[in-house]
Amino acid sequence: MSELIISADVIEKSNAARKAGLERDYASLGERLERRGIAIDFIRAKVEKFAVAIPSWGVGTGGTRFARFPGAGEPRDIFDKIEDCAVISQLTRATPTVSLHIPWDKADPNRLKQAASRFGLGFDAMNSNTFSDARDQKLSYKFGSLSHADAGTRRQAVEHNLECIEIGRTLGSKALTVWIGDGSNFPGQVNFAKAFERYLEAMREVYAGLPADWKLFTEHKMYEPAFYSTVVQDWGTNYLIAKELGDKAFCLVDLGHHAPNVNIEMIVSRLIQFKKLGGFHFNDSKYGDDDLDAGSIDPYRLFLVFNELVDVELSGVEGFDPAHMLDQSHNVTDPIESLMLSAVEVQRAYAQALLVDRKALEGFQDGNDALMATQTLKAAYRTDVEPILAMARLNTGGAVDPVAAYREAGYRAKVAAERPAVAGGSGGIV
Repeated sequence: MSELIISADVIEKSNAARKAGLERDYASLGERLERRGIAIDFIRAKVEKFAVAIPSWGVGTGGTRFARFPGAGEPRDIFDKIEDCAVISQLTRATPTVSLHIPWDKADPNRLKQAASRFGLGFDAMNSNTFSDARDQKLSYKFGSLSHADAGTRRQAVEHNLECIEIGRTLGSKALTVWIGDGSNFPGQVNFAKAFERYLEAMREVYAGLPADWKLFTEHKMYEPAFYSTVVQDWGTNYLIAKELGDKAFCLVDLGHHAPNVNIEMIVSRLIQFKKLGGFHFNDSKYGDDDLDAGSIDPYRLFLVFNELVDVELSGVEGFDPAHMLDQSHNVTDPIESLMLSAVEVQRAYAQALLVDRKALEGFQDGNDALMATQTLKAAYRTDVEPILAMARLNTGGAVDPVAAYREAGYRAKVAAERPAVAGGSGGIV
């Protein structure tokens, strides 16, 4: 049996205070959904099986280019991070896997596997890091990695990705995510075509090192740290990469890696249509790649993304199994609380998308009834599915109200007493 970080008594007490009200809300919602021809227990069962991976780096306090303000009880190493991830999983029952970032999380793979198994956690996609320099690294990635003009630097980056695959094999991971910061800050700094060809050549070596049952996720991003040009700057380039590399290569969509007002849900549809959607990094943004909590700024966009996903899921397309992971930076909140609520928001969008009357929607689309088509989506989005989400947590041993139970357990104060305080510091430009 898996170890528990939060006492079962704390969760039971927290749930007992809320169970009666939840049951009334669930019954009321069930009656209203029944009038729409929807079985609430079917939706709840689907939600119970839905999962999203936690990024190991997400449980620490983030920062900006200007400053970082550490929080109390920050994890000291990957083993502390795993314990924090276990809390999120225990209370939400929606995050059974952790996604590691190497070399940040580098440790003995067998010890990592043992630490995670204590809490019933598994490992999701491995993430390589050639966008910053590690301690004792021989060659710098200041001017690029997989697309660097220097063959030695490219070789170092390739070897790092192959190392991530080997670590992941031991952990039971089945995918590698590659994001690079390569690009340029000035016109003329790099030759666009040569840089992209060098990237493809290097990635072919990484792809060749994949086990037969693994996937390779490549991630696009419009800007930062390169502010004039980026080697993998948009979904079109990402699609070209996936096509060039082979059947095990797929595009990963980070919701914050697009220009403002880009139609991300349509990008998702295109990648699905041509069988190259690998998965997601869920977050939210207001101005750029803000890495804000999922659903905190534009929850309707998150719903529209899931509308596309559910449409394909319910049609029974063979092999459709996109990876879901959060990717956020928490600068002013408790990271555990933010990640719990983000996991819930992703589940919420999924549940709402399951409520869409797809037969009616198709009829309105075919009949060119724009008003009723969009109202069909709005009817699902406006439905308060919180009773479904809470009942799913209750049925699977989680907390009806994860944040309330977390605060009642006093976990943050406990780890703050055990983990040394981290000194604050500025970013690199102030």
